[in-house]
Amino acid sequence: MRSRSVGRPRDGVAEVVLVQGIGVADYLVPGLRALGTWTRAHLVELPGFSGSGEPPHELDVVEFGDAVVSWLAAAGPGRVVLAGHSGGTQVAARATLRRPPGVRALVLASPTVDPRFRTLGGVLRAWYRNHRLEPSDLDEAHRPERQRAGMRRVVHAVRVHLTDRLEDVVPQVPVPVLVLHGEDDLLCTEEWARSLAGLARDGRFGSVPGAHSFVWTAPAAWSAPVRRLAEEVG
Repeated sequence: MRSRSVGRPRDGVAEVVLVQGIGVADYLVPGLRALGTWTRAHLVELPGFSGSGEPPHELDVVEFGDAVVSWLAAAGPGRVVLAGHSGGTQVAARATLRRPPGVRALVLASPTVDPRFRTLGGVLRAWYRNHRLEPSDLDEAHRPERQRAGMRRVVHAVRVHLTDRLEDVVPQVPVPVLVLHGEDDLLCTEEWARSLAGLARDGRFGSVPGAHSFVWTAPAAWSAPVRRLAEEVG
């Protein structure tokens, strides 16, 4: 598994480990750099996608989560806020259920998959509506990674994410959970995001500017609430 790291560790502040979305990771680099201004932050790329190697077989969400747990065990970053964006929220949540040492909090940024859109057709229609609000350079960032993975693998990943119910996982998460929602997000509704925060044992909700991919368009906005959480648990 390839990972990229920025920044340096700070006393009393947890590091952040960021899990990529479905099939793509490069768009998270602006958000990663924003986190790296106040802690060491890592972007983890899942098997079969972006810069990581081939998996032994096509993985489901639980297996992706296990891969993240293995990365954490190998990297040993200490106290960590584990964060995911979009499909990465489901993987990060599954990883947290394994209680990996050092994970002190979970961030769900633009969580998926909203039950309103939990069919292949439904999520594609919602993605299209949201896509019209995203900048054109986001497609340019995604294209090489999607081509490298191939359409069959991307569609498989979408399908396994559709069958994974985040609302069943969040109540079991043993650490504080911060849910972040883009004000203009049409793929993750505010009602869904708030409901996840309400299901958590220690849940918090935050609203930030932008659509689904606010980590690309407004990376500084998500940095502040994640920093507060990292200082709290660090």
